[in-house]
Amino acid sequence: MDTPSHPEIGWIHLDTGQGKRSTLLDLRERADREAFDRLLSRADVVLTGYRPGALERFGLDARSLAERVPGVVTASVSVWGWQGPWAGRRGFDSIVQAVCGVSLVESVDGVTPGALPVQALDHATGHFLAAAIVLALREQHRVGGSIDVRMSLARTAHALLSSAGSAAAVGAKGGAFDLDGATTLPTHRRGRITYAPPVLAFEGAPADYSHVGRPWGADAARWVS
Repeated sequence: MDTPSHPEIGWIHLDTGQGKRSTLLDLRERADREAFDRLLSRADVVLTGYRPGALERFGLDARSLAERVPGVVTASVSVWGWQGPWAGRRGFDSIVQAVCGVSLVESVDGVTPGALPVQALDHATGHFLAAAIVLALREQHRVGGSIDVRMSLARTAHALLSSAGSAAAVGAKGGAFDLDGATTLPTHRRGRITYAPPVLAFEGAPADYSHVGRPWGADAARWVS
């Protein structure tokens, strides 16, 4: 769910939206707020990606959500974390790379800032958060109660830079990766979209996405049974 006042960048939604449903609700509007509340009443997980405190006025902080929906797992990702003078600042992956020193490590000449070849902090933090949510759901099922999970891009950058040799090895190549021995996944073509299939590898896992290329915000605000 997104607000219609902050449109998603088309290619980013295309890159990360395979198999996902998305809807647009403005919580300042009564009808949209009622639709959201109906969704919330049946939610197992509520995940947000806004600055700490930004959603408190809508009652979407972890404490308020746990009171309204006992047993819900709340998950959030921020740029700079929840403490310190930068907690409330906006930002995104590339800015964190610059501030935390990744751009210096990735520099070819030690003067011109470099960058990782992908938005690795976004992707890595998202994967960590997804894994943490799965663990939280399992723990909630075992002991009950509501569980709050938090991740930040800055913490992921710190972990990357602290990994023995990993950041230096990448920086020595100026951001270029050696692909020798890498596995090439088969691709599918649907219209003019070329994409890799799901990477899940277990019996019964889907071989393809339910849909690819669905426009941002094209779905109704309702759960699909």
